[in-house]
Amino acid sequence: MDAVALVVGIVVGAGIFRTPSLVAQNASGPAAVLLLWGLGGLVSLIGAMCYAELASTWPHAGGDYHYLRRALGSSLAFLFAWARLTVIPTGSIALHGFIFGDYASQLLPLGEHSSALYAALLVVVLTGLNVAGIQQGKWTQNVLTAAVVVGLGLVVIAGLFLAPAAPAPAAATVTPEGPRHAAWGLAMVFVLLTYGGWNESAYISSELRGGRRSIVSALLWSMLIITGLYLLVNLAYLRGLGVAGVGQSDAVAAELLQRVVGPSGVWLISVLICAAVLTSTNATILMGSRTHYALGRDFPLFSPLGRWNARAGSPVNALLVQGAISLALVGVGFVTRRGFETMVEYTAPVFWFFFLLAGVSLLVLRRREPHVLRPFRVPLYPLTPLLFCASCTYLLYSSLAYTGVGALVGVAVLATGLVPLALMRRRAGHPRSNPLPGGRKSWGFGRPRSV
Repeated sequence: MDAVALVVGIVVGAGIFRTPSLVAQNASGPAAVLLLWGLGGLVSLIGAMCYAELASTWPHAGGDYHYLRRALGSSLAFLFAWARLTVIPTGSIALHGFIFGDYASQLLPLGEHSSALYAALLVVVLTGLNVAGIQQGKWTQNVLTAAVVVGLGLVVIAGLFLAPAAPAPAAATVTPEGPRHAAWGLAMVFVLLTYGGWNESAYISSELRGGRRSIVSALLWSMLIITGLYLLVNLAYLRGLGVAGVGQSDAVAAELLQRVVGPSGVWLISVLICAAVLTSTNATILMGSRTHYALGRDFPLFSPLGRWNARAGSPVNALLVQGAISLALVGVGFVTRRGFETMVEYTAPVFWFFFLLAGVSLLVLRRREPHVLRPFRVPLYPLTPLLFCASCTYLLYSSLAYTGVGALVGVAVLATGLVPLALMRRRAGHPRSNPLPGGRKSWGFGRPRSV
């Protein structure tokens, strides 16, 4: 039950208050919107089954990093660690900053660039609090996390029971810039971003009670709950605002509440969502810095990141580097004038590339280590992992083909990881034997212990 609550809490964040408008912009009607969200739940469920086999067979605090290293070697595993430093958590921090900015601007606008200013302020303040060693208490985190659930409950009640039904659209709302498959591909990028985070459960797989199958139950029940909740929320948005109204809004939940109870509804939902974004961003800053700290401890080239500040009780160097990268990404979003969308584009290709490699890892390990005890086996193997890999490939393609400059920046930043990788290879000289089964080789720049 704790794991289910954790996974639901990780996944159901502030994104559901922002991405539905972007999905609606690329859908041809209400049925298409709901179908997209249902497909997102199905893809996530298929992926969760693949992760359930990996996590129950090799429970490890390293999660994805451990599976990639075991199946595909140290080089790709290092690139994953590099992506964690430069793209995924940092992009997520900037992304949450723009959601915070959109809703904080409903309360107190700061001018034309209000959203970007609030995003930058959020990064600076929360990073500063963590550097100073000021951590939110457990009860505060729990209360702020509950704000997401309360906000979603208000949206569902307002949209399904209180708001007058929106008028039927006069025409289809699919974007005119490209063919329908392009619109659907882009919409699925936003849908699956909102479902993202369930794979983080792999990091707690070694700590669950009830045996290795516990992670399986936790993942499957979590995805069913999340899918049902997302369908309800989107049904409420569509009934209250219509597809056109949802697609035109930057703060869809606030507009729905304003339609029902007036300005007080905007104030209430904006406060709840800002509180929810604060706790999500703070948790990402906290956990991301620990990952970067482990990177510094495990790889000598990044040793400055691996220094712990006893006074602050935190890895200050890792926090400062993470904050600087996140602030630079807010600047990228400001320049493009599409802050939230640009950060989705920035993180999506890298995210789906490593998701694809996780699916490949399952196939490789099934072949390489067939006799290892597997408490859970993916049903319909190899069809299920192949379907997951195909979905990841399609989303990787969509996130490159149908997005903007942010995607190219994300890929370029990931590619810069090849430079430190080459330096470590040069320092290490010839590759040495890897103690992992199968006689695979590992570059001698160290065996990461805790990334």
